Amino acid sequence: MSNNVVNLNKVRKAREQALAKEQARENRAKFGRTKSEKTRTEAEKEKADRTLDGARREPEDDAS
Repeated sequence: MSNNVVNLNKVRKAREQALAKEQARENRAKFGRTKSEKTRTEAEKEKADRTLDGARREPEDDAS
């Protein structure tokens, strides 16, 4: 017989804690932006949209 006794609750809790830490790390990367970073990104997106719309070519209406 094995002389190592393992508490299964501790093993289960350690495994769940490791999974929770991994999920937390992913969420920090996904949602962990500051308000100023979000504002800056939004401003850059709006500027790019305005630039793109300003460069849009309209079809000519000369149906000769």
